[in-house]
Amino acid sequence: MELEVIQNKIFEIRGFKVMLDFDLALLYNVETRTLKQAVRRNSNRFPNDFMFTLSETEITQLVSQSVIPSRSNLGGAFPFAFTEQGIAMLSSVLNSEKAIEVNISIIRAFVTFRQFSLTYNELKDRIVEIEKQFPDIYKALNYLVDKDTLAKNNEERNKIGYKK
Repeated sequence: MELEVIQNKIFEIRGFKVMLDFDLALLYNVETRTLKQAVRRNSNRFPNDFMFTLSETEITQLVSQSVIPSRSNLGGAFPFAFTEQGIAMLSSVLNSEKAIEVNISIIRAFVTFRQFSLTYNELKDRIVEIEKQFPDIYKALNYLVDKDTLAKNNEERNKIGYKK
């Protein structure tokens, strides 16, 4: 299973990185209905930080962002959103070779996201530190970056005064 395919199906909702039930069902090669039934039968394995049901507002936002093509694709049901821990729990609930294989790929995708996030945060912290050490250089670089934008804005505005 390609990590990029999985990574494109990971979204941030309520501050969690999650995958939606219909995407997981597609990856596991089962019907969404079957996946939801297995989860409902084992609801004690899925606390709120493992899995939650999307609200009406969240569904509307996902449709507007083209994550979900249209509301009709859901068939009137509210999707489940699974966190990394919830996805790990799914392999024990579905208990098939395909589920185990897909889960391994999904967990690897989440780990890659986490590593990227850490690298990004470290880089951001280093930039902030450099900005503190060299405030004049930071101001000069910002001026150079913004200079073209300011010049363009000055050219586009209506001129007032006397004609030559």
